[in-house]
Amino acid sequence: MALEGYKSNNNVVYSSKYHCVWTPKYRRSVLVGPIAKRCEQVIRQTAKKYRAEIIALEIMPDHVHVLLEVDPQFGIHRLVKNLKGVSSHTLRQEFRTLKSRLPTLWTNRYFVSTVGGAPLAVIKQYVENQKDV
Repeated sequence: MALEGYKSNNNVVYSSKYHCVWTPKYRRSVLVGPIAKRCEQVIRQTAKKYRAEIIALEIMPDHVHVLLEVDPQFGIHRLVKNLKGVSSHTLRQEFRTLKSRLPTLWTNRYFVSTVGGAPLAVIKQYVENQKDV
């Protein structure tokens, strides 16, 4: 049973929220119109498949912003790899212009930052004070 605001699997109770950003190859502004709409659908479907919750998602012409929560045992790296891989494969199959304009849809890089929870100083103090409990 998970605490309020937390999720759980069979082994772990967690709150693992991340802000991720990635870009098309050469930072090309190709994520527009039907491509952007389909990109959002594919990212949402893929996240659902891996039991990750998308809290916020914005498809900009030259980058993707996503705020999500993922099971720490699955891992953020594996999730982002799957989100980028499935969306690249699907979009390049459905929109031939992406194949002719780019060697791959996404760059290999991405940005990720943890978000939420208590400030670091509060957690540090909590950990340091455990001896006194």
